[in-house]
Amino acid sequence: MRIVVDVMGGDHGCEVVIEGVKAALHACDRVSELYLVGDEAQIRAAMTQAHLRDERVKIVHASEVLAMDDKPLDVLRKKKDCSMARAMELLKQGQGDAMISRGNTGGLMAAATIKLRPLENVERPAIAAVLPTPQKYFLLLDAGANAECKPLHLAQFAIMGSVYSREILGNDNPRVGVLSNGKEEMKGNDLTREALELCRQLDLNFLGYVEGHELFEGHVDVVITDGFVGNIVLKTCESMGKAIRVMLETELTRNPLRKLGAALAYGGLCSIKRRM
Repeated sequence: MRIVVDVMGGDHGCEVVIEGVKAALHACDRVSELYLVGDEAQIRAAMTQAHLRDERVKIVHASEVLAMDDKPLDVLRKKKDCSMARAMELLKQGQGDAMISRGNTGGLMAAATIKLRPLENVERPAIAAVLPTPQKYFLLLDAGANAECKPLHLAQFAIMGSVYSREILGNDNPRVGVLSNGKEEMKGNDLTREALELCRQLDLNFLGYVEGHELFEGHVDVVITDGFVGNIVLKTCESMGKAIRVMLETELTRNPLRKLGAALAYGGLCSIKRRM
């Protein structure tokens, strides 16, 4: 397996990416080659700092970086030698089997759509977010790629999400639902109601509508929505997680007895943090 990594994308520098690469190479011997794409000087400095020495690693220099505030199409028009564009080109040329980037999401979607092209009969790519439940994980898509969707797009997301859930998350018969504001068929809007009818015609384990309070109960494996709503759901979950962390830190350090209890529960709290 050959992996291409856009090292320069993101807010925290390439050092964080290199540390992740080091951990991945240590954990997975199936990686035969790993391309680090970005500013060569910065990459080498970060590799030295992380003590990363692995013959599977190859550096591909890129002179530009697609910033978070750049327009998505800049990756194709103005910054053709940015790390994201170079990494995507390696994938297009068949030098990699997968690409990882934590950079400009819009730019990544634009580059993938234009350079790699969607699969046949797939009109729109989607961002899939894997979210934890007390029992396992569920897939949310679209989580932000398409603010405006047609019912057909949601039906295609349902198919793609079901395949991902089965092949990657290990669910033999993934349960698929359309996110709505109620279980009744008259609920939702024109988009969800039409998508509901299309999904019923597909060869899926389709549940119909699912509500927000059901997402983390473990009753659904794939949740379908447009990118506008999906992105709000994702960022609300992220914000809630941060708020819970702050509340726990505040309450568990309020007095010596609680600090002792927190110390005893430290392992469990770390496990929850890793899952989230």
